[in-house]
Amino acid sequence: MGRLKTIARRTFLIGSAAVAGGVAFGIYAYRKPVENPLLADLPPGAATLNPYVLIDAEGVTLITPRADVGQGAVSIQTYLLAEELDVDPATIRTDFGPASGAYYNGKVAAEGMPLAAWDDGLVARTGRGAGDVIAKFLGLHLTGGSTTVPDSYDKLRAAGASARETLKEAAAQRLGVDRTALRTEDGAVIAPDGTRITYADLATEAATLDPVEAALRDPADWRWLGKPMRRTDIVAKSTGTFRYGGDLVFDGMLHATVVTNPVMGAGLTSMDTGAALAMRGVAAVLPVTDGFAVLADNTWRAMKAARAVVPVWGTATTHAATTDEMWQAHADAMTEANRDSRFADDGDVDAAPGTPLAADYRAPFLHHAPLEPANATVTYTAERTDIWTATQIPTFIRDAVAGITGQDADQVHLHNLASGGSFGHRLEDIWVRQTAEIAMQRPGTPIRMTWSREQDMAHGFLRPMALARGRGTVDAGQVRSFDLSIAAHSVGESQLGRQGLPAAGPDVAIVAAAWDAPYALPDRRVTGYRVPAGVGVSSWRSVGASHNGFFHESLMDELIHAAGADPVEERLRLIHHAPTRQVLETVADMASWDGPLGDGRGRGVAVTFAFGVPCAQVIEVSQTDAGLRLDRLWLAAEVGRVLDPVNIESQLSGGALFGLGHAIGAEITFADHRPEQSNFHDYDSLRLWQVPQVEVRALGTTGEIRGAGEPGLPAAAPALANAIFAATGTRLREMPFAKTMVFA
Repeated sequence: MGRLKTIARRTFLIGSAAVAGGVAFGIYAYRKPVENPLLADLPPGAATLNPYVLIDAEGVTLITPRADVGQGAVSIQTYLLAEELDVDPATIRTDFGPASGAYYNGKVAAEGMPLAAWDDGLVARTGRGAGDVIAKFLGLHLTGGSTTVPDSYDKLRAAGASARETLKEAAAQRLGVDRTALRTEDGAVIAPDGTRITYADLATEAATLDPVEAALRDPADWRWLGKPMRRTDIVAKSTGTFRYGGDLVFDGMLHATVVTNPVMGAGLTSMDTGAALAMRGVAAVLPVTDGFAVLADNTWRAMKAARAVVPVWGTATTHAATTDEMWQAHADAMTEANRDSRFADDGDVDAAPGTPLAADYRAPFLHHAPLEPANATVTYTAERTDIWTATQIPTFIRDAVAGITGQDADQVHLHNLASGGSFGHRLEDIWVRQTAEIAMQRPGTPIRMTWSREQDMAHGFLRPMALARGRGTVDAGQVRSFDLSIAAHSVGESQLGRQGLPAAGPDVAIVAAAWDAPYALPDRRVTGYRVPAGVGVSSWRSVGASHNGFFHESLMDELIHAAGADPVEERLRLIHHAPTRQVLETVADMASWDGPLGDGRGRGVAVTFAFGVPCAQVIEVSQTDAGLRLDRLWLAAEVGRVLDPVNIESQLSGGALFGLGHAIGAEITFADHRPEQSNFHDYDSLRLWQVPQVEVRALGTTGEIRGAGEPGLPAAAPALANAIFAATGTRLREMPFAKTMVFA
């Protein structure tokens, strides 16, 4: 194929084409022209009309703007496009694309609104639409809230369909035939006489055409979607050849590590660097905000030298010194002055009849602790700054670094990379900011900065600790009223504050999966209290639902037991949402809920509704001489249309096991204003021998498209706690459970 003609359009429309070296296609939700982000670095011979697909002499490249943190985001986006474009997913190259508001995520914006996903009324539908408009206006290019598939499902399929038909139109004009006489197959247009023209050969001509609108294929005709698929990254990850952000190497690169005050924000008073600078391979010790950086010829030497620096840390801080003081602050916050929300308030819980019950519950601070430590690579010059890192917030990082360097945003170029885990950690950017500070002190030199695990544990920002006070009444064998109050720091206030942005209105995360749990009681109330800002907090897998599932379903189980009712049957009586009822009925059938159990064994059930997905779990435990053993876990969820049964099962079971591990053994505690845990030796998780036998069923009975990365987590902890009560008679109201029970 010869050199492609350069075609550079400044804007793109629905169905229009894009990118480097050829032609590309995508959609734009509101048919309003916006700036094409690919023009900024358009190479010679490139055609760009829209941000999603590249067709050049080498084949097809998909721009996948949603971050891949191990959940298979790149793979599913590839299959969505390939299904309509008629290309083999194994032949498609992918790139995360530039940081740009053109890749805004409208689904994630709706998650922050007090709209129950089961509510299909006019107000709720209008509100979700407004969320999409807000996301577009703000240019929210981010990944989170299990929204990758819901956000990409229509966009990428429409992009592929439009691309396919536009390429066929280019072939039709070249051959002098009607487009309907042509078909496509594996990256080529096929004529009635068998003539085969590759997409690459048609790219220049297709780029000159108006994009062709195309109907999406019937799911009955899908080749890959809806069937078990092999993830596009599975071979590389299975053979150790996959490249993560921390694997990046450039000629002339210096390696760095950062150490900051273990008391967040208290700063550095002075330091003795003599011993560190005398060590082999050490290039410099430089200041960064709140601490220092060591530069060396490899990461190990940088980290070794960092331990030789003798710092004198500042002591000023605004947060409490100990965990006990923090719990007291949460209790003190449960006043009308700190009330943040009361989205659920039916009847009159204060006057509800029946026998009363009350209980308090606690969930500790948690760290994300992904296996790949936080890292970034930055090269700074006066004219341009380049950043290589794995992130879920590309535009926020671009703008933050521009603020540090004093450059315009279009002088800062973010190259997003795959992440070795996140669980919400890559929604932060402090390590990128630190790397930019270092790079400015070494212009022209690539700086790869890697946090030590200890630095990461002390400064990664945490899942909020949360305190809940529950009460209710039972009458005539039924649960009559339900009142749950939850106190926690605001994730939105903390995260947005670090970006210099205000957090307006109530924080839905404080009461998520509690206020919108689909239970119908005559008297029901859920209240959120915002604890004044203290330790920095962050989004953690399933955010507020991660602790609220435990609070809500533990209180519900206690009330059902007090009423003398069956935990499944009474929940079915109370749940008003048909899909939620169905997942509960399904999991009860999977677990043979009414089947016999021997002595020392117990089953517990919990059902949660998070990120639009009802999920029910039953866990079976048994008492052994070595402690409690988790025997079986059954999980049923309604994620809507199942696009990849294999990955859905992995995400749902992975979420549940992640939740169980943290519920059993993980917490971050504070003494002297700093975290006491420093690495995996004292921040435990589920061990391989503790993993129960897992059975997952994704119902797929609705036409909705939902994400599965987070909804499997919230029901795990309460299902386990309720199973332990059934087996031992002991109610667990505080995580981690290992504080109270011994686990085998």
